[in-house]
Amino acid sequence: MSTEPERRRRRADVVGILEPNPHPLATVTIGIGAVVVLTVIGFFLDSVDAGLAKAFNTLHTGALGAFTTAVYHVISPVPAIAITFVVAGVIWWRARDLRPALGFGMTIAITWLPSAVVKEIVHRARPDVALLPHPFPVQPDPGYPSGHTVYITAFVIALVWVVRETRWHQVARVAGVVAIVVVFLSVSIDAVHYPTDAAASILWALAVAPAARVVWVDWAMPRIPFLRPREGAAVPLGRRH
Repeated sequence: MSTEPERRRRRADVVGILEPNPHPLATVTIGIGAVVVLTVIGFFLDSVDAGLAKAFNTLHTGALGAFTTAVYHVISPVPAIAITFVVAGVIWWRARDLRPALGFGMTIAITWLPSAVVKEIVHRARPDVALLPHPFPVQPDPGYPSGHTVYITAFVIALVWVVRETRWHQVARVAGVVAIVVVFLSVSIDAVHYPTDAAASILWALAVAPAARVVWVDWAMPRIPFLRPREGAAVPLGRRH
């Protein structure tokens, strides 16, 4: 049977996302500013990188084409939500604490969902399938920003925060960067998005995810009775003295 110190160490493995942001107002301001700037930029892009989209799409053949298409389907909205629930469940089980699991899931959601609203506001068309050498089936919604790319970037950021005080932190960072690059290349090679859609999405998540974490974890959760820190709960290692 595990001892209390072992149980506390186990919980501390996955509570890094609860560590307070030392500059919350600046973080939220940057997040809001990024949303405004990236939204405005979207109105001016039109088909500025149509040639680059076509060049990427020439690679959509054989095993590579099958792989990029699979990546696109695996992190489509329904599977992405399922993946997020599963990982959040693992965090909850590991920590024996709902707070880091909700911190993880809600940081992703608050970063990801507003991008769908901006997509409808900007309404940038996806690459014209008539001009592509290996077109993907027509997608009905606009393309800017790329929800797939926002999702994977937010997922990686949140997961890196979860394990920030563990030996897995560097592994998560490296694997996460690889995952983001793979998704960027996949949506570009499939040509379901212009490369600028995907690039803007990475910038979106990098700026918005920290603000989303502040709003949910630092500001909202302490005001919800059953999500307030309980006595004896694990403390992120970076805050121990």
